[in-house]
Amino acid sequence: MIKIVTDSTADIPKPLLERYDIQVVPINIQFGHETYEEGITIDRPTFFQRLEEVMPTSSQPAPGKLAQMYRKLADEGHSILSLHVTSKHSGTYQSALLAKSMVPEADIEVFDTLSISIGTGYQVLAAARAAEEGKSMEEILQLLEGIRSRMHLYFTPATLKYLQKSGRVGKLAGALASLLSLKPIIKVEDGLLEAFQNVRTRGKALDRLVELTAEAVGTTQPVKLGIPHAQADAEAEALRARLEKTFNCEEMHVVDLACSLTVHGGPGTIGIISYKV
Repeated sequence: MIKIVTDSTADIPKPLLERYDIQVVPINIQFGHETYEEGITIDRPTFFQRLEEVMPTSSQPAPGKLAQMYRKLADEGHSILSLHVTSKHSGTYQSALLAKSMVPEADIEVFDTLSISIGTGYQVLAAARAAEEGKSMEEILQLLEGIRSRMHLYFTPATLKYLQKSGRVGKLAGALASLLSLKPIIKVEDGLLEAFQNVRTRGKALDRLVELTAEAVGTTQPVKLGIPHAQADAEAEALRARLEKTFNCEEMHVVDLACSLTVHGGPGTIGIISYKV
């Protein structure tokens, strides 16, 4: 059987991880000289408490950690499909490729989702569901390439401060947004985060996320939607209700944005991820 491996940025709800027996390798989060494994040695309340004190960084899992997971699955007789956060902003995909080379006896495919959060998560779920249906590795990879090409991701952070400090968007965009008190819209294009537009208020930024999603996937065809957010529960639930009325929604998940992604976006980040079924 094909077993699915991903990393802790995928933001898949725990019941679905358990339902499909998806293996998750943690991203590392550093506060100064202290390193934590996301979801294992640091929880969300502790992360946000520490975030008020010091600016953290994140880093990919060590290849050896992934190789250990691959070896265990291979010893159990499984083929492995390992799907990871966009290689344009993380070294996790490269770590997975190195780990694959460390376990030459195993049947392993590594896939770059060119996505983040539940955008990666939906590709992981599609792979897990297809594997359960008995699809071959080639069929699953073809399916994933199609979903990846149809994925649309739009975010608005509460501030560009964290994106600026992490170098994930240009400093000029952050400076202009701060100067004009504007709210930025960030899009993920071919795996890259780009400062896309600025609007004047938080409310208008949320409206724009809905408008851009409607332009991308339409409002009549079946779609899958995700609302990742970092401590923006009320806004996320309001968005959920709005999207349910606006779109032909086949599946939707409101998820807590991974701490390792919140490092870059900061508290208050919220987004809409979508693709046509």
